[in-house]
Amino acid sequence: MCQLIVDLPSWAVGITMGVVQDIGNLIPQIRAVMLDKGYQRREEAFMLSSGAYSHDYVDCRKALARGSDLALVAQGVISQAQANSITFELVGGLTMGADPLSHAISIITGLGWFSVRKQAKSHGTSKEIEGSTIAHDQKVLLVEDVVTSGSSIIHAYESVVNAGGKVVGAIPLLDRGDKGIKIFSDLGIPYFPLLSYKDLGIDPI
Repeated sequence: MCQLIVDLPSWAVGITMGVVQDIGNLIPQIRAVMLDKGYQRREEAFMLSSGAYSHDYVDCRKALARGSDLALVAQGVISQAQANSITFELVGGLTMGADPLSHAISIITGLGWFSVRKQAKSHGTSKEIEGSTIAHDQKVLLVEDVVTSGSSIIHAYESVVNAGGKVVGAIPLLDRGDKGIKIFSDLGIPYFPLLSYKDLGIDPI
């Protein structure tokens, strides 16, 4: 019989013991992971999913491809929600940027996750939202890997509202500009990215 021995970092030990982690201690670790594993800069500009161009590119999925890094960011989202008095029952967002985060948060908290399709299925039940069924007025936290124009997270917001849910907060991993805060401020919804373009020392989009 093989026994797997894992040397957990200090923040991960806190998760296994049910200890709430201080967001102030987690943010520098998350920033280091993003810069070390997900950031690129080149002379020829990248075209981003929003259609904008930038010499800086942040690949969050690559940065979080290792389980311990994904768990770190998931704990960051949980701690950010707790620090700002956001209580939620479900977590999710638009596929696929939100999927790894919502799954990891669900594993840590035991809460339900959901995934919003970019288009409703054309077969079977024709669902737009997969995973947990969103009940009327159920408290939902939106997550996303990167916000640029805000179109993806707003798509998720509209889908949740149309399903009857109540969006109580939005916590993306990275906001690359100032559009997200304005969008959610206008909606009266708490919006607390873990990192901004300022944290990474890059130009806004």
